[in-house]
Amino acid sequence: MKILFYISKKYSIPIIAPIVKYLEKTNHTFAFFISKKVGNELSSKLNKYKLLQDIGETRLFSPDLVIVPGNFVDFRIPGIKIQIFHGLGVEKPSHYKIRHFFDVYCTSGPYVTKKYKNFQKKKKYFLVKETGWPKIDHIINYPTHDLRDKFNIPKDKKVILFAPTHSRRMQSAESLLPIIPNIINKDEIWILKFHELMDKEIRNSINNFNNIRIINDYDITPYLHLADVLITDTSSVAYEFMILDKPVITFNTQSRKNKGIDISQPSQLREAIDRSLSNPKEFHQNRINHIAEVNPYIDGKISVNLISTLEKIVNNRELQGKRKPVNLFRKLQIRYHEKFKKGYLR
Repeated sequence: MKILFYISKKYSIPIIAPIVKYLEKTNHTFAFFISKKVGNELSSKLNKYKLLQDIGETRLFSPDLVIVPGNFVDFRIPGIKIQIFHGLGVEKPSHYKIRHFFDVYCTSGPYVTKKYKNFQKKKKYFLVKETGWPKIDHIINYPTHDLRDKFNIPKDKKVILFAPTHSRRMQSAESLLPIIPNIINKDEIWILKFHELMDKEIRNSINNFNNIRIINDYDITPYLHLADVLITDTSSVAYEFMILDKPVITFNTQSRKNKGIDISQPSQLREAIDRSLSNPKEFHQNRINHIAEVNPYIDGKISVNLISTLEKIVNNRELQGKRKPVNLFRKLQIRYHEKFKKGYLR
């Protein structure tokens, strides 16, 4: 089979990394169609692979499958379009929006699968396959030897990771950033990881100083392993961290408030950190319960399962006779963004 990865954001790279690693051991052919931004910043990591430059080249490549860790894909590219999602954002309404671009939705776990199966009964033109979310393979199999030395973090320091979402309605950065410099203990290092789409004004409201490090790496995974506690909001990074069975503090999270300590006021943050550090196993069973619903596949073999599932769809012609809606408005959006350089592949 020929597989095309459609990548518009840098944070998509760790999502597809384990799939690529697996494909390199198979006889499948694969290529990338990436945004200019991704190409400019990650060219050294991707230039050993086949990179397609425009829609014409994707047509010549003629993929059987187009794997998309995002919400949009150019309708002019041939092949079966598969959404593998850009996160475990099970609390966000946008995670369940059907945009009529995809033929297959590969869900992370039973909670998401149930919702998409209900959509499938009404729409009928797409398939829903529960495979697990590939980035979990990347997190579980990430090499952790000497991580503290690599990132110059003393062994006697606790690591607090703050990773808020970018959504104006759900983000915690605006509320929590002003108090962070005042509550840091001397035996702590704080790592701040802002979302790629975070408002620049909010990002610039705090600087690197004392025990605060602001990181711009596209892959948060090593910091998940380094951190003792994660502070977030309704970001799906909470579930990535919970895979490692470590404590989460959320600020006004939208749902599943018992996955950790959920606070409603910035003044509650220091106490929540101290409580998490003193008893990191407090929400252990809650974490297990949530992961069982959100992404129960933690054997490091999600990518193998994903490709096997997609092979069966092609070989068994499971999509035969199914056609997506015309979706004219979305198609015009794709063309508009392409023409004015603002697009989904920007």
